[in-house]
Amino acid sequence: MRFDFDWVDAFSDVPFGGNGCSVVHGGAVLDDAVCMAYVRETSLVECTFTGPSDVADVHVRYFLASREIPFAGHPTVATVMALRARGLISDGALTLETQAGIIPVEVHGNHVKMTQIAPVFGQTVPTDIVAAVGGIAPGDIIGQPQIVSTGLPFCITVLKDRQTLERLVLDVGALRTLGHHLGQPETDMMEPFWVTRSGATDAGDTYSRLLIAPPSPPEDAFTGSATGATAAYLWAHDMIEKCDFVAEQGHGMGRPGQAQVRVLGDRSAISGVEVSGKGVIVMSGTADLPQSL
Repeated sequence: MRFDFDWVDAFSDVPFGGNGCSVVHGGAVLDDAVCMAYVRETSLVECTFTGPSDVADVHVRYFLASREIPFAGHPTVATVMALRARGLISDGALTLETQAGIIPVEVHGNHVKMTQIAPVFGQTVPTDIVAAVGGIAPGDIIGQPQIVSTGLPFCITVLKDRQTLERLVLDVGALRTLGHHLGQPETDMMEPFWVTRSGATDAGDTYSRLLIAPPSPPEDAFTGSATGATAAYLWAHDMIEKCDFVAEQGHGMGRPGQAQVRVLGDRSAISGVEVSGKGVIVMSGTADLPQSL
């Protein structure tokens, strides 16, 4: 079967910045195994596969190299940019059907804003277990790490400074220990999302990293879903003064990305998180894929 695709760098307005995602138009009909194999073929962290929806404007499926996930941030920006470039949508509001629910989106030119769902605050995690995952000391962590989801769960972990962030090294064995502690034996879910409350540049307010285990690439350049969860965590725990800020990620990889973030609602009653950023198409073409493997 032949499918059109667009490769989009999300949370950047220049090629090779931010985080790449291949959007396979009409690919939602493909079997899971084909979608995962396609992600592995691209060497990207995530790809999306679109299709028609009975409850929203577009149905979007999100895949890692290892499994389907309910939602992801940078692929949402990439998908909307790809749809607009092909004339399948126009500027304005639309909705996406995802496994995490209906996601409201607005697009204007190369700028996409998504409203992630109200945060779900999960269990807190012992600091020493989380610190071991990044090869740092428990004292390098500020506050209590906690599982938070605005569509996809992460272990939000605030670090004391940028130097600590930059010397993180993933310990896959410690990541498995964290997973077992959480009752989640796989290593591709609930990873620590490491964040500092200062930007990579003067324009930023936070700077983050996400280190990930095989078969995915070793680091994610920009993680929009975790950025939303982080915003909810920081706002709820009174760790930021303003509900809106600029999040940065990927600079240490040579793929700088930036998002504008706004938490909706009071600190004790967050109703959602707006995460917005730009995107740029770097290549387009066709993919010949089997419907199943």
